[in-house]
Amino acid sequence: MALWLNLGEILRVNAVKFPEQIAFCDAARHFTYPQTNVRVNRLANALAGLGVVKGDKVSCFMENSIEICELYLACAKLGAVINPINFRLVGPEVEYIVNNADAKVMMVDDEFVPMVESIKAKLLSVNDFVVVGKPCAGFHEYEALLASAVESEPVVAVAPADPWILLYTSGTTGRPKGVIRSHESYIAFYLINGADFYFSYRDKILTCMPLCHVNTTFFSFAATFFGGGNYIQPARAFRPEKILEIIEKEKITFLSLIPTHYNLIFSLDQEKLDSYDLSSIQKLLCSSAPARKEHKEAIMKLIPGVKLYEGYGSTEAGIVTTLMPEDQMRKPGSIGKESSGTDLIKILDENGNEVAPGEVGELYSRGPMLFDYYYKLPEVTAESFQGEYFSAGDMARRDDEGYYYLVDRKKNMIITGGENVYPSEVENVLAAHDDIFDVAVVGLPHEKWGEEVSAVIILKDDHTLTEKDVVDYCRAQLAPYKCPKKIFFITADEMPRTGTGKILHRILRERYAE
Repeated sequence: MALWLNLGEILRVNAVKFPEQIAFCDAARHFTYPQTNVRVNRLANALAGLGVVKGDKVSCFMENSIEICELYLACAKLGAVINPINFRLVGPEVEYIVNNADAKVMMVDDEFVPMVESIKAKLLSVNDFVVVGKPCAGFHEYEALLASAVESEPVVAVAPADPWILLYTSGTTGRPKGVIRSHESYIAFYLINGADFYFSYRDKILTCMPLCHVNTTFFSFAATFFGGGNYIQPARAFRPEKILEIIEKEKITFLSLIPTHYNLIFSLDQEKLDSYDLSSIQKLLCSSAPARKEHKEAIMKLIPGVKLYEGYGSTEAGIVTTLMPEDQMRKPGSIGKESSGTDLIKILDENGNEVAPGEVGELYSRGPMLFDYYYKLPEVTAESFQGEYFSAGDMARRDDEGYYYLVDRKKNMIITGGENVYPSEVENVLAAHDDIFDVAVVGLPHEKWGEEVSAVIILKDDHTLTEKDVVDYCRAQLAPYKCPKKIFFITADEMPRTGTGKILHRILRERYAE
């Protein structure tokens, strides 16, 4: 049996191997690997002092920061399970996740304390709260907690198969689903990333994607695994000028972005773009949504010789396919092949029968069929588990060379600014409004965000609502990115439906996209 070193143990090793190397930094601070290891040990021992033992969950509601990285590593050393919550969520959403995770401790940034205070009495399993930043009554202060703890290595036996991270992904029923990932699953992906992306101790990653997302846990901590550096940048506001300044000043070698970020970068005038020295960038990742061809061409022109990758996957299954740099222009629209030779994918035809690899090309040649796209889970997870395989509900085709192309989304999922929004969740909120008779939520094309959430509403007879009324109602119950940006009021007769009364979301998208 393989005995992988978990990321907490790797940190201890790298503190010896790279005594001068910066592990984490931001605009004001720089911590070497030995300094980081000491701080992480103190945090792990402090959490143990609060009663956290192996297997306990620690929730956090935090923006990107060095502290959340330290919490990831402290939980790894302690055998605890970190539960990072998307900082864009609102009170009821956070309450559900913390309670569902059965978290014993919750760590928050000081700016989020008022929101946490509003739900604190409803967080049934949380015994202790920790605040990063300004001290707050009823919260342990982060730096004081570290100062009170010893810096020795925690003595906990953490096996490779033990859980490390509990992430929540939006469910098709409107409730987030918990996905538990083990130490060994992450170590395997770091090794895969090392092979595919050529990560090493020479890399310096700019983390500007949210550290509560699976994408960031795969790529930011790849640098930590190999002894490289990590510059941590807040994720809420992507300012292209600031990002380009950091790349130039810090000599960043890699960053992961979504198409919306590239939209914002290329919205700058060419003279401004050309004023930055971006020659340190060796590789880029585009994920969460397909990259536009014109953006690929612009990237190659802006940073000659850069290696551009596209990745496709999910919280449950991790990285499933990767489109390599040499295929970016040769296979436009593709999401690549299966990552590093792993046997992750199976395809079902329209009748639900598995299709053998050699039959896929012939089957597709008979017509524009859609294939249900399943991938094997690297470990057992609680929800969305079907035998050995999990399906995200995406439909895809595969060409004769084994490259995959997404064709449609089975569940009508909306991707706005890299965030996944399930229409059913928004529809359930709107349908509860006293003035709304029926509603459908669809994603419409948007130049900046990729898609924008849009609501098509039928009001009850003799009831009135304004667009502002709808937006205000949603903002009280949903994260801002889930709230409708466009609202259309129609009559019952104008709602397209099937013969059994189901709303035809596809027709609505076509109608209002114009």
